[in-house]
Amino acid sequence: MGEQDIELERYELFEGPAYRFAVDRREFIKTLGGGLVVLLVASNVEGQQESGRGLGGDRMPSDIGAWLHIDENGAVTVFTGKTEIGQNIRTSLTQGVAEELAVPVASIALVMADTARTPFDMGTFGSRTTPTMNIQLRRVAAAARAVLIDRAAAKWNAAKDTITIKDGRLTSGAHTAGLGELIKDAPLVATVTENTAVHPPAAWSVAGTAVPKINGRDFVTGRHQYTVDLIRDGMLHGKIVRPPVYGATLGRVDASAAERLSGVTIVHDGNFLGVAAPSASAASAAAAAIKADWSGGTGASGRTLFADLKAHVEDGNQAPFVTGNIDAAFANAPHSAAAEYTIAYIAHAPLEPRAAVAEWQDGRLTVWTGTQRPFGVQQELADAFHIPTDRIRVIVPDTGSAYGGKHTGDAAIEAARLARGAGKPVKLVWSREEEFAWAYFRPAGVIAIRAAAAANGTVTAWDFHNYNSGPAGIRTPYEVANQRIAFHPAQSPLRQGSYRGLAATANHFARESHMDDLAHAVGIDPLAFRLANLKDERLMAVLKAAAEKFRWPATRTATVGLACGVEKGGYTACCVELDGVRLKSDAGGADAPFIKLRRIVVAFECGAIVNPNGLQNQVEGAIVQGLGGAMFEAVEFADGRLTNGRFSQYRLPRFSDVPPIDVVLLDRRDLAPAGAGETPIVGLAPAIGNAIFAATGVRVRTLPLLAGASASTTNQNARARQ
Repeated sequence: MGEQDIELERYELFEGPAYRFAVDRREFIKTLGGGLVVLLVASNVEGQQESGRGLGGDRMPSDIGAWLHIDENGAVTVFTGKTEIGQNIRTSLTQGVAEELAVPVASIALVMADTARTPFDMGTFGSRTTPTMNIQLRRVAAAARAVLIDRAAAKWNAAKDTITIKDGRLTSGAHTAGLGELIKDAPLVATVTENTAVHPPAAWSVAGTAVPKINGRDFVTGRHQYTVDLIRDGMLHGKIVRPPVYGATLGRVDASAAERLSGVTIVHDGNFLGVAAPSASAASAAAAAIKADWSGGTGASGRTLFADLKAHVEDGNQAPFVTGNIDAAFANAPHSAAAEYTIAYIAHAPLEPRAAVAEWQDGRLTVWTGTQRPFGVQQELADAFHIPTDRIRVIVPDTGSAYGGKHTGDAAIEAARLARGAGKPVKLVWSREEEFAWAYFRPAGVIAIRAAAAANGTVTAWDFHNYNSGPAGIRTPYEVANQRIAFHPAQSPLRQGSYRGLAATANHFARESHMDDLAHAVGIDPLAFRLANLKDERLMAVLKAAAEKFRWPATRTATVGLACGVEKGGYTACCVELDGVRLKSDAGGADAPFIKLRRIVVAFECGAIVNPNGLQNQVEGAIVQGLGGAMFEAVEFADGRLTNGRFSQYRLPRFSDVPPIDVVLLDRRDLAPAGAGETPIVGLAPAIGNAIFAATGVRVRTLPLLAGASASTTNQNARARQ
């Protein structure tokens, strides 16, 4: 198992048989008509599955592909199973094709996430789109370019090295032709392998530039249609009758009042109970009119959450990573520190809640829904309705955010069940309360650390145990001779799954907080302490870049903190300064911090930058979202139900919470591009916690740092754990 493989999460959101996209070549060409078709044949493409046991790289089909089509008019269409969920990957993928094929960006149409038209894809997660799909589509475009040059050379009896391509036209001396002209009379198929040569980043002219967002005007003018905007002929609207608590079982149902309402269809199947009606309001009224008896439930409560996670560890733990002799290292160390950190559940709170439109025709099912895994949802539907996947089509409109929270097909299955029962298309849109209560959460966790250091500041021992929150980012980037690192999966009282950054945020919070404790114990500046224990030049570079922009030595005060980390091929460092920090006693007499952020500096490096504007937005977005989980986001639950499941109760970052953010991007044109959607989030929480500690001497070891915050609080006070 490689180091990246330890990042595969174990959250059981779905599990199903292997599946793949396959198509007969003759039928494929017949479907697309004349033109140039380029197929990518990959010998071994590794995939990472964030949420789902048994869906790692070994389940990825070895012949996963992506293709490109050029019609006789020279129009270029590119197909990918990846989804656009606000990360602007539509633009950067288009840039890659434009770069290699030497055509204008505007001449390329990207078809994304349609199981009937695009190749199989494991899903859009794990910051894998740029390092995998971008290079695949670039290879496809490069192969197409080579074939077109060969065709032009033969047609004009010219040497291939005399032919150039610019703006979609090939030229050699007096000869010139558009792409479509060269394939008009002889359509062909070209095969490309992983060895197909592409332009190196140092030679990029389209990739690497700030190309504006593709279809950006459609989003700001309202022209773009999200799932909630779709309308089908004869469409009804759906509503699900939910249980009052988690794990309840449906008993007697009295639907007589709802049945008397005009145009209402009631669908009752086991624990599933829902209605379809001519309008959303009518569906809500019909659902409210149904009297349902529920029994049982989990009775889950957050009061004993962290003790429960440590007490209910699952069998089959992953083998710990061990080097050196931990016990001997601790016995001989002059400095040591031991502590326990706790991480709360948090909600994804996407701008667009789950929604789906389902339509049955002649035994075939089509579903429009926002998901990160169109082929995974296709399989879920196949399992739910016992029909083959080739009779199911899943289409994903560009979606209003997901953050790892839309891996499963909950709304798709519910809409399809209602549509089958009603015999008409059905649109189902989850309410905000449903989104909070019935989606899955970022896992809660407990992290226990012991560490030791020599008198000169060298970290000599590292003993790290994560309970439940996950193994992503669990390995320390620091050079430590004696290590024991283990992830202990536990029984979670709430449904949990992937979230931006996975468990890397929790693991970095605990590790970077503990590194500051060690720096304090040996009396070394936190920046110097980290640099002294690092050999990774890329991590050292971002740490130095952030400190330089922040002017760490010159502005070193009692109200600053820093942290750094590496995850999914990206390197980040974060410095924060607090505008105000003081301790205020709460009702129990404990000291609690009150803080306000003055500024944030974050440095980030992910290899060659494909689109600097897009990357800047991703980094800033990760920081703003990270403010919530760092300071006040926490799911509260008792007696088997959520107690803060709406925006009026669940504290999210506001404009007033966001200080000036300086982003330093390191463009490494000598390295292949990596993903950027997740890694920038991991350094913020520990940097804030370290600033609180530097200013007050109080070490807060729980996320959120201001655990008592709520939507109505002005001073976000929390009990600080020393």
